[in-house]
Amino acid sequence: MRELVLGGQKSGKSRWAEQRAAQWLAADRRHRALLLATAQPRDAEMRARIERHQRERAARVPGLQTLEVSGTALPEALVRQSSPQALLVIDCLTLWLTQLWWPPAQPGADASVVAGRGAPTGAAAAEAASAALLEALAQVSGPVVLVSHEIGLGVIPLGADVRAFVDTLGQLNQRVAQACERVTLMVAGCPLTVKEAA
Repeated sequence: MRELVLGGQKSGKSRWAEQRAAQWLAADRRHRALLLATAQPRDAEMRARIERHQRERAARVPGLQTLEVSGTALPEALVRQSSPQALLVIDCLTLWLTQLWWPPAQPGADASVVAGRGAPTGAAAAEAASAALLEALAQVSGPVVLVSHEIGLGVIPLGADVRAFVDTLGQLNQRVAQACERVTLMVAGCPLTVKEAA
């Protein structure tokens, strides 16, 4: 079973995914659960936020292991770690796509030079990685829970680049939802079933 969990900021998405992992672990002692974490500590606030999430997650779901992945490594990790006995949680697609869209600047790198080398950047990198993720999702041999933000419900952003990102995330969410047997929308901590296989 593959499930996409959508919702706004602090809607309970991650907590719901953790509950899925806890249920999976409790169902059979042979089961294992692995969180593929996509957040990167680009500043002190984000570093503190990640550390807090790690502590809280460890307390709520002691058996849930964590593997930090980012960028183009996520699709490969998804296939490599998948097995019928392992539930994989990807948290979250939004941060993953953000890092592909706006990659961190390398010390001393000139963005125009890097782009001139033919390496995909921004939208091109996001599209290529999204396609690879969907291919990987089709190959998994065990359950997967993917967490993503539903960010297209509010005010339309002023900047063209941000509008394009919101569109791309919405399109990714649609494509992942089509590939999943279950889609859950979290609203104020309450799960709403959007799609469920018969």
